Amino acid sequence: MNKNLEQTGVFSLFKGVPLRRILVALFLLQILLAVGLTTYLSISNGQKAVNEVASELRHEVANRVEQNLQAYLSTPRQVLRSNQNVIDIGLLKMENLATWESYLIKQLEIFPDAIALTASNEQQEHLAVEKLNDRQFLLRKADKSTGYDLYTYKIDRQGQRIQLPEVIKNYDARSRPDYQAAVTAKKFSFSQIFTPLTEPTLLISASQPIYNSQGQLLGVNSTQTHISQIGDLLQNIKVGKSGQIFIIERSGLLVASSTTEEPFRLQNGKPIRLAASQSSNSFTQATAKYLETKFSNLDQINSLQQLDLSFDGKRQFLEVRPLQGKPNINWLIIVAVPEADFMGQIDRNTQTTIFLCLGALGLAILLGIITARWITQPILYFSTATKDLANFPNGEDSVVIVQGIKELEMLGGSFNEMMQQLRKTFTAQTTKNEELELQLQQRTQELQQEIQEDSNSERKLCQHNRVLAELANHRAISEGNLETAFKVITEKAANALEIERVSVWLFNGERTKLQCISLYERSNQRHSAGLERNLADYLIYLKALASARTIIVTDTRTDPRVQELRDELLEPNNILSLINTSIWVGGEVVGTVLYEQVGIPRTWELSEQNFVSSITEFAALTLEVCDRKRAESALREAKEAAEVANRAKSTFLRNINHELRNPLGSILGITEALQEGVYGPVTEQQRQFLNTLESSGKNLLELINQILELTDIESKKIKLQLAPISIQGLCDSSLNFVKHLAFQKNIQLSLQIPEELEPIQVDERRIRQVFINLLTNAIKFTHDGGKVWIEVQPTSTNEYIFISVVDTGIGMLSDDLFQLFQPFVQVKNPSTRPSAGTGLGLVMVQKIVELHGGKVHAESQLGKGSRFTIKLPWKKL
Repeated sequence: MNKNLEQTGVFSLFKGVPLRRILVALFLLQILLAVGLTTYLSISNGQKAVNEVASELRHEVANRVEQNLQAYLSTPRQVLRSNQNVIDIGLLKMENLATWESYLIKQLEIFPDAIALTASNEQQEHLAVEKLNDRQFLLRKADKSTGYDLYTYKIDRQGQRIQLPEVIKNYDARSRPDYQAAVTAKKFSFSQIFTPLTEPTLLISASQPIYNSQGQLLGVNSTQTHISQIGDLLQNIKVGKSGQIFIIERSGLLVASSTTEEPFRLQNGKPIRLAASQSSNSFTQATAKYLETKFSNLDQINSLQQLDLSFDGKRQFLEVRPLQGKPNINWLIIVAVPEADFMGQIDRNTQTTIFLCLGALGLAILLGIITARWITQPILYFSTATKDLANFPNGEDSVVIVQGIKELEMLGGSFNEMMQQLRKTFTAQTTKNEELELQLQQRTQELQQEIQEDSNSERKLCQHNRVLAELANHRAISEGNLETAFKVITEKAANALEIERVSVWLFNGERTKLQCISLYERSNQRHSAGLERNLADYLIYLKALASARTIIVTDTRTDPRVQELRDELLEPNNILSLINTSIWVGGEVVGTVLYEQVGIPRTWELSEQNFVSSITEFAALTLEVCDRKRAESALREAKEAAEVANRAKSTFLRNINHELRNPLGSILGITEALQEGVYGPVTEQQRQFLNTLESSGKNLLELINQILELTDIESKKIKLQLAPISIQGLCDSSLNFVKHLAFQKNIQLSLQIPEELEPIQVDERRIRQVFINLLTNAIKFTHDGGKVWIEVQPTSTNEYIFISVVDTGIGMLSDDLFQLFQPFVQVKNPSTRPSAGTGLGLVMVQKIVELHGGKVHAESQLGKGSRFTIKLPWKKL
């Protein structure tokens, strides 16, 4: 069938135009589009690359500036937090500032960014230390000894006065703005930037109010730092070739700049804050005015802004980023990058690309004309030659001869071969169609027969499924009633398979016999049991049963696997076919289920084989349920025995508590009296014996206490007193408790914890006991000069938090870690002598953590230290 295809639309315009001209025109159009698109993309990608590089550069610079500022502004908080911790543990008191002088000098040496530290209390006392240089300080003091006048001394690093004081009468630090601001805020806060009276510079103060445990204000602790240090930070950051950075307040006042310009000017010898729009730097001034014009109010800038600015006819890339997160700190970071830093090389590359594209266009036009002429000539000849093929359906031979291009020559040859093959194929197809019609008739008859067989199989399958469903819901199987269950299983299986006999056989306890538990005979509907077979008489049969879960026998007269059963079972009962399946329980064969066909041989269908396997599974399930019932009964008896033993243990421990505590108390009391000489003087040797007696008694008393406490935990008599508690405070107080032990061995203590963690719901006393036990062990097994620290790391979902105690101590072998949490066991290290202890500390740690719903994990490496990690539930309040 032939069809005439009409070309419409755009292609109708080329009707009657020679192929050569069409090829040249389309070829030139593609080249023009490619060259134009390449040129456009080159220029566009160049500009896009500049924008992306500039955006990444200013964003990266702004990130670095923000990180440096955050680190710089975090120093005052660390100083004041350190002071707060010292006050909390009682080493310094706000009511007695006389002890603060040497401490503040040491703080200024530790934190070089701070230039002054002050402490003022509600008793009108004031103490301030200001750094002049590395060797000299200014001390300002006002208290009862000075008549509450402010005395200013020049002192050295040892606190010695080396210059006569200056005096300010009736000085009251409580009226100062930084004191009032801290009291009003009731928490850590920064002051506004201010200019001191003593020198031409800008300062910023950070203050922390101090309260006692009743919430009563005790005083204020403050620190002061130079704003000029921020300018030094900015000058160390390079922004392209000629970019700038500066920081301003929301009011427009300049804070710092990467140029050498100071953020203030002197007026009558006094520093006056400088607005960025009045800067002597023309670019800083123009940028500030642009921001004031664009936003009208700088308070409107609440998120990162990337802007473009034209300055001196050149494009400038700006990034404005708010700096927040610090109390009373609300600055804007401005990063400016000139476009000219990036565009020079890109402009030169663009010009080169344009010239190359124009040269490629000219060359492509010439090659297009030559190629079109070369291609069209053989195609015209081929078109003429193929017209001879029009009479192919009428049986005429068509031969195509094409010369010129190799591919067209191959096409012509393939065309000729194709026509010859088509003729042969047409003839063969006619013959094949006749054969297919005959095969179709035969296949139709076969399908009708298969449909009938499938219908019968489906009926049987439905019956099998119904029987399996009844067995699944039968009470005797679910309760493990062997006698009733096996009767139901054998009867239903025989009726469903329409066979004469089904039986269940189990091995005896010695596995020397197979015993028939239930046999059902379908013809007379009778159940029986009690038959036995000695396994020694059926070795071949048992070997076949062990090698395969199912033995399928179509004709018992010829199958060698069941010949041993022939005389006793098969011939007397005329059994000609059978299926035997193994019952597996607990990974071993415990018996079999036997299905026997009487009278005629039978070929077992796949659905029937699957059905008998399912029946065997029900038999195994019945045995498992029966075993489980027996195990549950034994478990109940064991539980009752354990409860009796537990009550006996509690009674024994109460007696121990009464019978040992009182004598130990008397022994320790008498020992203490002898040591104090109540009964007369004692010799040095006697005192050593008394010390040993006292130490042994205390250790024994501690062991009794730990055993009783461990018993209470195991018997769940301890009720946790859960309450929200600061994780930071919990770690700090635990470290402070063991600080004296670390000091004796010159061990460095530290804490690694994220800021502003949410509180955790725990029993504070119990969890602190856990941390103190772990820290004490870490210090005990760490050499002098080592390190011990706490790491706190929350999970990404905040569902749990991990708190680790880490040391650089002697460590242990990984094979010994499993002994750590066993009571009364101490891991021995060949490099150290045995240490004192009861061996219950880590057991208590594990029990307390598990009471909180957590876990303890230990890691260690011999000679390199240990890490004990506690995982606790942590849900945000």
